[in-house]
Amino acid sequence: MLKKIEVKYLREGMFVQELCSSWMDTPFWKKSFLLDDLAVLEKIRKTQILEVWIDTSKGADVLQDKIAEVIPPKVDEIRDPVKEPKIAFDKIIPVSMDAEMGRAAKIVGKSKEAVCSMFNEARMGKAVDADNAMPLVEEIANSVMRNPGALIGLARLKTADDYTYMHSVAVCALMIALSRKMGLDDDKTREAGLAGLLHDIGKMAVPSEILNKPGKLTDAEFVSVKEHPAAGYKMLLEAKGVGEIALDVCLHHHEKMDGSGYPNRLSGDEISIYAKMGAVCDVYDAITSNRPYKQGWCPAESLGKMSEWSKGHFDPIVFQAFIKSIGIYPVGTLVRLQSGRLGVVVEQQIGKSLLLPKVRVFFSSKSLAYITPELLDLAGPGLQDKIVAREEASKWGLKDIDRYWLGEITSN
Repeated sequence: MLKKIEVKYLREGMFVQELCSSWMDTPFWKKSFLLDDLAVLEKIRKTQILEVWIDTSKGADVLQDKIAEVIPPKVDEIRDPVKEPKIAFDKIIPVSMDAEMGRAAKIVGKSKEAVCSMFNEARMGKAVDADNAMPLVEEIANSVMRNPGALIGLARLKTADDYTYMHSVAVCALMIALSRKMGLDDDKTREAGLAGLLHDIGKMAVPSEILNKPGKLTDAEFVSVKEHPAAGYKMLLEAKGVGEIALDVCLHHHEKMDGSGYPNRLSGDEISIYAKMGAVCDVYDAITSNRPYKQGWCPAESLGKMSEWSKGHFDPIVFQAFIKSIGIYPVGTLVRLQSGRLGVVVEQQIGKSLLLPKVRVFFSSKSLAYITPELLDLAGPGLQDKIVAREEASKWGLKDIDRYWLGEITSN
């Protein structure tokens, strides 16, 4: 039975079904959990959370002398809070990059903590609970609906230490953006997002020294890494609330259209649309990210490389939809304009040409000198400048170009 109680009546042994607070405002990544640690109880009491839902069928009830003080739920609260209706994605109002960056940064930060906790529990043999992961997917999805460039761009900026966890967050966001571009409904989009979040959970079965090795893997080590899809699939079979899409993407995101992938060497239509989507999103984030053994390629260069591989590797329809979802010149791409100025792509513009993003120029290729940064809307009226080429930062001796699209987020 579900009961809503004040935090002061919480006690060890209760099953917390839901904290009456936004997921972003709680110190926990799990939506529901057994309260079996006094330290966790104290952590809840130190927050601004006033009320919680408990499930007495899964844990302790309120003490008898406190029964009369249990908060009577309102008529519209007599429901399972976990099944609360979600906001329809087409009702979410798009916002500018600047308006979303702060929220996206908070979501990325908490998402990394959540995935780290979830994956480490999986490494210790604990079963995954999709109900606890879905609030995270929902927050990521809502941010992507408001402005995909913000969270996707931030998730790309990962370190070697947090690569596995942030890669999962990034692939979740990319799967959501791609799902919308392919016309999937809200529920399927959420399932695809969950699949992206969990697709690499099998890497928790790979020894850490192999997973984090800074050099080239031996043949035996590579075989161990290639076993992660099957290991993840086994983990998710034992998980709670994980559907067929997540299972499929976890097992088959390394399959290729020409049948040269693994683990089952599937080809063409033998690969589901969701696994094809997972393959594109997984590879894009992997090659744009800095790894212990190589620097990541810039976003636009990565799309160019993937385009060269697409006939044998990716489904061409899925790949083209992916390009439309992140842009020909994704956020963070260094470009040269017709005027000779170099700039970084700051934002894609909804409803406008993929060739006309917003660009912050900061360097002159003619005088080989930095110039006062200026934000240009290439789709703006009267602006004659346009992108003529993608550029490599190393060619011009430029460093830390991400600061030109990150804006004020770096100082927060």
